[in-house]
Amino acid sequence: MASVVSDAAEALDLCPQHHLYLKPISRLTISVALPHLKLPGKSISNWEVMERLKAMVQPEQFSALRISKSTMDFIRFEGEVETRSAVKRILSRLEGKSIKLSGFTDTLKVRTAENKVDFPTRHDWDSFFRDAKDMNETVPGERPDTVRLEGLPCKWFAQKDGSPDRPSEAVLKTVFEKFGQIRNVDIPMLDPYREDMSGNHFSTFSFGGHLNFEAFVQYVDHTGFLKAMEALRGMKLLFRGDDGKAVACSIKVTFDTTKHLSESSLKKRQQERQKLQELEKQREEQKRTEKEDEERRKEEERKQREQEEQEKERRREEKLRRREQKLKEKEEKKNQKKLKKQQEEEQKKMKKQQEEEQKKLQLKIQMEERKLLLAQRNLQSIRLLAELLSRAKREREREQQVECVRLQQLQQRRREQEQELRRVEQEKSRALELQRRERELRQRLLDNLLKNNTHAQRDDDTHALKEEQQQSKTLQKKTRVERSRRSRSRTHTRSRRRRRSTHSHGQSSSRSRSRSTSRGRRRHTHTTRKN
Repeated sequence: MASVVSDAAEALDLCPQHHLYLKPISRLTISVALPHLKLPGKSISNWEVMERLKAMVQPEQFSALRISKSTMDFIRFEGEVETRSAVKRILSRLEGKSIKLSGFTDTLKVRTAENKVDFPTRHDWDSFFRDAKDMNETVPGERPDTVRLEGLPCKWFAQKDGSPDRPSEAVLKTVFEKFGQIRNVDIPMLDPYREDMSGNHFSTFSFGGHLNFEAFVQYVDHTGFLKAMEALRGMKLLFRGDDGKAVACSIKVTFDTTKHLSESSLKKRQQERQKLQELEKQREEQKRTEKEDEERRKEEERKQREQEEQEKERRREEKLRRREQKLKEKEEKKNQKKLKKQQEEEQKKMKKQQEEEQKKLQLKIQMEERKLLLAQRNLQSIRLLAELLSRAKREREREQQVECVRLQQLQQRRREQEQELRRVEQEKSRALELQRRERELRQRLLDNLLKNNTHAQRDDDTHALKEEQQQSKTLQKKTRVERSRRSRSRTHTRSRRRRRSTHSHGQSSSRSRSRSTSRGRRRHTHTTRKN
């Protein structure tokens, strides 16, 4: 995985032409001893320990810090920094130090050491090729002269005007020629037949795409191989762009133990490649034959379908063609093959034209069906819209009729109220007239009483006064009976109107009846008080 490098001061030139450099790997191992946990359910947070370590190395920083191993007795971290000088400073800050965690009485001891790079030594390849029985040190590819590289980014080794996902063998050769003359290079992912070859399984990409690749570099002499291995020992591959930003990537470097670039391996792969090519040609030929058979079968079926309609025309054309062929055979025997080819081309053209006409006819039929379907849908939508409009119109007319009936009821109720008001005013005037007549009668009686002093006259006047009072009481009683009867009639009429009124005008009718009842009560109370 590539990582951004902020400090590239220790970078060494590999191939400045392609912006490639080598950067030393600066890694260290940190071990933190854990105390014995006495309380059940209590644990130490690895994240908290990691944060304490980062704080202890300040102002230095880890470019990467991860847990490599965690047990009940210790936690082992693997850290990486930008430069080699930072490793020594971090070692001095961490070696022998202690960490105090919150909630724990015991301290955690820290031990630090520089990480050793896993890289083959000269003793490894010398002993391997010396002990290998199937190796011949005099044959190239069977001796320590081939470097195997894994994890190389495709983009860094691609041609400038080519695809960034396809590395170039020429670029690879240019980059590693710095260490010596190169005999041969090989990038397995560039060979399309490599995955199908028996017994060969190459890792050509990682992380689900063509990001990294594997390569083999074979030097002419052993010196170039030694220089390359020594230069790549403990190094990362660094790429510095035109904008000055640097990105580093870890690569795996080993010596070849599979005789990958030996003459026998190259010949074997070439033979297998030829076999695969022949098989591919056979498959293509088989596919072509099958395709021709399928086309011939379709042509025969089409001819059978059209045979009845074009039988006469075909016979006539066949006769003409035979006559022409006989004439041409007599005149030009050398052009027979050419004529046959022309005839085959004409048949193919006729077939293509007929297929195109059939496709056009089908497309036209589909378009007409589509237009018919759209027209039917438009007609249905118009009918639906007309039905909705007619329903809305009927609903509007019904509402207008209900409104007219309500207005008529309101007008009728208003006329009845006006009549009731006139009647009440008439009764009021009659009551006032009766009161006036009563006052006049009382005044006349008083005058008579004052003028007449005799007992007889007083009795007569008293009798007349009693009669007048009796007549007044009778009149008032009749008035009350008549008013009560009319009030009951009005109440009965209102109840019938209330039952006929609809629910939508129930509230307004109830308010009108309440106001009418209140006015009637006030009039009745006023009339009673006057009486």
